[in-house]
Amino acid sequence: MRNLLQNKWFKFSIVLIVYLLWVLWVGSWWLLILVPVIFDVYISRRVHWAFWKKKGVKKQTKAVEWIDALIFAVVAATLIRIFIFEAYTIPTSSMEKSMLVGDYLFVSKVAYGPKLPNTPLAVPFTHHTLPFTQSTKAYSELIQWPYKRIAGTSEIKRNDIIVFNFPTGDTVIIGNENPDYYSQLRTNARNYQRAEQSQGVDMTFEEAKTKVRDLMKQRFEIISRPVDKRENYIKRGVGMPGDTLVLREGQLYVNGQLADEVENLQYDYIVRTNGVPLNRTKLKDDIGISLEDIRMISTSEYNFPLTAEMVEKLKAYPNVTEIERVHDSGINPDIFPFSPDYPWNIDNFGPLYVPKKGDQVELTLETLPLYERIIGTYEQNKLEVKDSVIYVNGQPADRYTFKMNYYWMMGDNRHRSADSRFWGFVPEDHVVGKAYFIWLSLDKDKSFLSKIRWNRMFRFVQ
Repeated sequence: MRNLLQNKWFKFSIVLIVYLLWVLWVGSWWLLILVPVIFDVYISRRVHWAFWKKKGVKKQTKAVEWIDALIFAVVAATLIRIFIFEAYTIPTSSMEKSMLVGDYLFVSKVAYGPKLPNTPLAVPFTHHTLPFTQSTKAYSELIQWPYKRIAGTSEIKRNDIIVFNFPTGDTVIIGNENPDYYSQLRTNARNYQRAEQSQGVDMTFEEAKTKVRDLMKQRFEIISRPVDKRENYIKRGVGMPGDTLVLREGQLYVNGQLADEVENLQYDYIVRTNGVPLNRTKLKDDIGISLEDIRMISTSEYNFPLTAEMVEKLKAYPNVTEIERVHDSGINPDIFPFSPDYPWNIDNFGPLYVPKKGDQVELTLETLPLYERIIGTYEQNKLEVKDSVIYVNGQPADRYTFKMNYYWMMGDNRHRSADSRFWGFVPEDHVVGKAYFIWLSLDKDKSFLSKIRWNRMFRFVQ
């Protein structure tokens, strides 16, 4: 048995089989050109691939040993990052109080199945930009692989906390990334349209968008990014493929049923006092409100994001006279699908169908705003409207069959989360993994050892 394991043909056969299975999964047959390299490494040994080593020398120098160890560490860490788990930091308060700013966690790639990187040629341990630069790409698009995913240990379930590539992060304004490019385009187009109309110029919103798009190209450096090199977002998956969602007064309904409220869900509240100001330190330490979330409207009025438990604690304060939940009203033009046919806002929208692979949807000029980005961008069809007729790939279409599953993501901090309500559906090929384990948590409002939230360390994400 020992002799067999040391046999070069046995080693070559095992490596070749594993490599061929990987090539089959990737579906890129040009990778077979590396088979001769594998043969040479194990059998013929004509080429000195480990060029940093002296050929024929059994005892290498310490420097060579360090190079060997470094190469192994980089390769192993890269494979672990792609196929097993990846480190992630919570940067914003959109998921509070379930996930806190300063939480450091591991995201499981195995849970939903690791996906093949779209851009495999990249600098190790980077995402989309080289360190100490603002716009220098850390990857090459010379090789681009299609979407592939290995089966995971579980399916995506409603209310899972999911990390995904930002869907509208395909186009980025360098140095001005937030809000996203499309939000800035719509806002600037509305302002431009109003300014032109005030001067007596008759201009449609689409005409204003075209003009503003050209102006933005002239003023900013605008780049595109492949799916796997877009910013990572973390939200809760509240809508699964095939679901129909309705949000009424901030309460979510799924398929006609009141959705299960997750623990620590937050909404904005107006808190009024008798004129005696609230102590910021007590609000932070006793109630759990982060300092950046303390908004003072007047000497006797505040605005806070609060959970139900936090509301009850505040009611016990002697100087608090009233606590009133904020309700969004009217039409918000920044809410998906950005159409006057859908007068929705952050507390009230729907009904909205979440697309499921293989399902069909009726295509009309009214329903098109809901699914045009799916059809034209995510599923890469040529979408046109001519004389009120919808064309998909040059053919008139009154129905469309979805090629992928889609998800609807929302933050637990419902009034302070930029989520699907602002940019729409998340395609399955954008899903990175499941938030799994918090290994460190640091409070940015505190200093030194007091920054560490000891009670949140080494906890599994629920």
